[in-house]
Amino acid sequence: MTTDRGEVINVSGIVVKTAPENSGAVLAELRASGLCEVHFQDGTGKIIVTVEGRDIGEEMQKVKTIMKIHGVLSADLAYSYSEKEMHDAAELIMKIKDAVPEGLKETGQTPID
Repeated sequence: MTTDRGEVINVSGIVVKTAPENSGAVLAELRASGLCEVHFQDGTGKIIVTVEGRDIGEEMQKVKTIMKIHGVLSADLAYSYSEKEMHDAAELIMKIKDAVPEGLKETGQTPID
């Protein structure tokens, strides 16, 4: 992802857990914090948020701050997306997409999954 100014950012999905009786207060604190965007909460104390940052260090700082919110039991990384990592992986795929092992070229065999 990139910002309006063309900066590359990372995005991570976080599962925030709290006791069900604290979920309302934690949810309100998360929404007001400016640290994340709240996407879902199930009433059992699980809240799904995303955090964004210029790099993993900025994202982790936000997660650590979320973990300090009163009533938060845990904040666990569910997924992470990095534009740079995706770009690097795409370049690697393009370099090797036509790479066929020599043994397969000679015999005409294809690999079996």
